[in-house]
Amino acid sequence: MKKKWNVFVTRMLPEPAINYLKEYCEVEINPEDRVLSKAELVAAVKGRDAVLSQLTDIIDDAVFAAAGPQCKVFANYAVGYNNVDLEAAARRGVMITNTPDVLTDATADLAWTLLFATARRVVEADDFLRKGKYQGWGPMLLLGVEITGKTLGVIGTGRIGQNFASKAKAFSMKVLYNDIHRNLDFEKTTGAVYADKETLLRESDFVSLHVPLLPATRHLIGAPEFYIMKNTAILINTSRGPVVNEQELVAALKSGEIWGAGLDVFENEPELTPGLAELTNVVILPHVASATVETRINMGLVAARNIVAAMQGEVPPNLVNR
Repeated sequence: MKKKWNVFVTRMLPEPAINYLKEYCEVEINPEDRVLSKAELVAAVKGRDAVLSQLTDIIDDAVFAAAGPQCKVFANYAVGYNNVDLEAAARRGVMITNTPDVLTDATADLAWTLLFATARRVVEADDFLRKGKYQGWGPMLLLGVEITGKTLGVIGTGRIGQNFASKAKAFSMKVLYNDIHRNLDFEKTTGAVYADKETLLRESDFVSLHVPLLPATRHLIGAPEFYIMKNTAILINTSRGPVVNEQELVAALKSGEIWGAGLDVFENEPELTPGLAELTNVVILPHVASATVETRINMGLVAARNIVAAMQGEVPPNLVNR
């Protein structure tokens, strides 16, 4: 084997992943549990052979230039890689990898968690009880929305969307889906029916988003879509924050245009649009869809194996810019 690569890890990862990487590489890790500033990131990547980056790191041409021509791979610790300038990577001859597959179950499960928590007002009820407001059972107390037998709309038919939709069978739900093209495998696996976007929004009791962030999906859901949706409908987003126009979502939630929302991602993360945090008909989580011990370990191992494969002269298993 050639000499060990010098690898910088932009944020601490679960120990098994770091230990695996250290078997093959010289590893330095950001000692602080926070996102590095742009200046800090540029300084930290200088002279590295590879970088294990996070979705919160903006990897652009300035970062590639700082790393230098010997840097061969940026292994992104995420499925998405919209934080990476792929054109700049291509110009610089840098491989970009991601961590697909291993977080599918965790993310789909979290989408269902948000759906249930929003529909049954779980967070609101918990807060109600803890504040000593509960004086006994009442027929009109914290009424929520029925789930079993309702219509579920799924936008995006990738691994996570398909996993999420397949679990609707347990609740006898009718599933509608929308994507750029019909997906016959998705239909076979989930029993879903293809619908155009407007029909899906109009007929669904719950709408769950599972699309990547692309120019075509930015603000995919906004005021026109909320107008079409039922005023009893609930929106779930575990994909990317900018897929939803958050300012228009706040307005729709305030006016009763839709019944509620469950969000794990935000348009200007980590900042929330003013007014969102004060609403009781939205459940908001701090981007924890993949936050299980098993998933985060596996993500780290996948990212580390991508780096080691590149170091050994192989094509990384999860190369996204061939």
